[in-house]
Amino acid sequence: MTTTSPRVALLSGGISNERDVSRWSCEGIARVLREQGYPLSIIDVGQDIASTIASLRAARPDVVFNGLHGRFGEDGAIQGVLEWLGLPYTHSGVLASALAMDKVASRRILAAAGLPIARGATVGIAELADADPMDVPYVIKPINEGSSVGVEIVREGSNRRVQIASEWRFGPEALVEEFVPGRELTVAVLGDRALTVTEILPAGDHFYDFEAKYQAGGSAHRVPADVHPDAFAQALSLAVEAHRALGCAGASRTDFRYDDTAGDGPGRLVILEVNTQPGMTETSLLPEQAQFCGISYGELCAWIVDDALARAAPGKGPGTA
Repeated sequence: MTTTSPRVALLSGGISNERDVSRWSCEGIARVLREQGYPLSIIDVGQDIASTIASLRAARPDVVFNGLHGRFGEDGAIQGVLEWLGLPYTHSGVLASALAMDKVASRRILAAAGLPIARGATVGIAELADADPMDVPYVIKPINEGSSVGVEIVREGSNRRVQIASEWRFGPEALVEEFVPGRELTVAVLGDRALTVTEILPAGDHFYDFEAKYQAGGSAHRVPADVHPDAFAQALSLAVEAHRALGCAGASRTDFRYDDTAGDGPGRLVILEVNTQPGMTETSLLPEQAQFCGISYGELCAWIVDDALARAAPGKGPGTA
């Protein structure tokens, strides 16, 4: 890059359960953007939003790289602040971010678009304490959390349901979905392009929970996934359709369950969620898929910056799409 490179403010940390995840991502982002000559300010986002706003105004960035994860970072909250300040920013806008983070709202949007989702419903925690809301096995999820925070699987013979209900700290309701057997797949999207399909292999008999995602040795990735060719193509297509249905922009990542237990045919794909702020450490799923497609980590970060600036061009406005 030249000395006329755009000034970038990188938002790091945040106040969600994923604060450390954000900081890990931002360490790599900062390094490669600086190596490419971008003037960079790192802003550690905490409880004091006035301090964050003051830091943004002092930095006078041309674009904000949103490196936050979880609540207030990918749910439309910080996006609204950036819109108010008139600052172009990376990734999805206010509405798409809010919809994708709200699992109930996103399920409705995806279903209306004809995309496959798991059978499920919203239940009160008091109801959950009284009885199983559906046949076991089933999955209990917080409505507004990322990185599988708070996700639990209730299996046959388990007595965990009452304990889960008594210890629940994610609001008065939860999303309960059928447990889809099979494998975990994910597809990253850049703009309107799906990259490839990764199979996620959690260690032992664990599912891809917070620990599997971020603890050393918690999971392995197979890139590209060894799945039926029709399922591979369908996963790529569904990821782009989900990105569009929610109105996402920039980078996203769609996670799937893939049930191929019947053994015949392409199997069944079910969308679990769309991540509008995918992990961005050098070994995270999005950078890993980009690398497989010939896009280096530095090129990926630069693309995300350039995409945000292009969307903020006259007539489009920050966070458009």
